[in-house]
Amino acid sequence: MDVVIWLRSLGLGKYEAIFRENDIDETVLPSLTHENLKELGVTSFGHRVKLLDAIAALRSDASGEAPSVDAANRIERPKRAS
Repeated sequence: MDVVIWLRSLGLGKYEAIFRENDIDETVLPSLTHENLKELGVTSFGHRVKLLDAIAALRSDASGEAPSVDAANRIERPKRAS
């Protein structure tokens, strides 16, 4: 996996240089914490949360786990009039 492409897909391409300079690759990514991202210079709380959520999704994909909530169940459907 190319971390630069992954960052761009998240809309966080501005962190490409930081990740490259600190040798953050697909083997390091799963170990990153909120504090690590802060140390790297990801100052936006929202960006740190977005990155950590995406990292968790990568971990889930790598382990072959199915999503815990089916996408269809997350959509609220209008109730029919009786």
